[in-house]
Amino acid sequence: MNTNPFSGHDSDRRAIWDMLVYRDIMAFLQEDWAMVADDFIEDGFIGLDAGRIGNPDAWRLGFPTLNAYREEWLRQAAEFKTLAWGEDIEAAMFRVTVLRDVEIKENVAVVHKKFFGSIVKADGSLQPMNWQTLYYCRKVNHAWKITGFTGYMPHFIGETSQTERLIKLPSGAGQHQTAGPYSPVLEIDPGKLVVLSGQAAIDPNGNVVGNTIEEQAAYTMDNCLRQLISTGCGFNDVFKVNVYLKNLEDWPRFNEVYREYFTGTLPVRTALKAGLLMNLLIEIEMWAVKS
Repeated sequence: MNTNPFSGHDSDRRAIWDMLVYRDIMAFLQEDWAMVADDFIEDGFIGLDAGRIGNPDAWRLGFPTLNAYREEWLRQAAEFKTLAWGEDIEAAMFRVTVLRDVEIKENVAVVHKKFFGSIVKADGSLQPMNWQTLYYCRKVNHAWKITGFTGYMPHFIGETSQTERLIKLPSGAGQHQTAGPYSPVLEIDPGKLVVLSGQAAIDPNGNVVGNTIEEQAAYTMDNCLRQLISTGCGFNDVFKVNVYLKNLEDWPRFNEVYREYFTGTLPVRTALKAGLLMNLLIEIEMWAVKS
C-alpha cells in the first residue's frame, strides 16, 4: 500500500516518508537515480553496511561517499529489474516496506525503515525482504535530506545465539504467497535434521489444487518433495510423517497415492482427523535426516 501513514498536520514525518519510501521505491524500480539525487547531502555522507549480521563488530564502512552508494544502488536496481515476479512488484515493494518510527529533534531526524516478509517470484519461490535501515536526516532550507545511514541490519541486534546457529532456512526454500508467518522447511544443525511445515495442495498463488483426495494427495506430496529438495533431501531421507485428513474415510485412497512415493524403508507415520483450512482434504508434515 503506497498511502502515506502520516497525517497532513505532521508535515515533517509525511515528507520523510515520501522521501524514504515512495520516491525511493519508485526510483529503484525505474532505475532512475535522478528521482532521488536531490534527497541526499553529499558533503560528509557516510553509509555503514551491517551485512544482515547482528553483531555490530562485524559492520563495515560500505559506502564512504555518496558516489559509492549511488553506484551500488544502480547496480542493485539493474539486477532487481532482471528478476521475474509472480505478483505486482510495485504493490509488493510497498507491502513489505514499513516506516513509522521517526525521531525528530530540531532539524535532525533518525528514521527506522524496515522490510518484513517476502515477494513471490514467477517460479513460485520467495525473495526474502527482512532487514532494517537506520537513516540519518537533516532539514535544509525547509526540505529533508539524507546525510547517511546504517543499512542491512537484522531486525534484532545482538550476537547470534547457539540455537540460531543450529537452525537454517535453506536458500532454495519457497512457499505460496498466502502462507502465514512460518518457515516452510528448516534444517536443524545444518547437514543433519530437516523439518517440513505442514504441506497441502496449494499452488504458488495460494489456490487449492484438486477436488479429490487422490489429486490433493499427489500435489501435497509433490510440494513436500520440493521442500525436501531445497535442503538436498528426498523421500528416502524421511523418517517421520504426520498426516492430517479432513475425512478418515479417505484413508485407503490416500494410501494408494502415498505408497508410490517411497522406494526404501517406509517412514514411521501418524494420522489424525483434523479440521483443515479452505477446502483442503489433507495436510502432511515430514521429518528427514540428511545423508
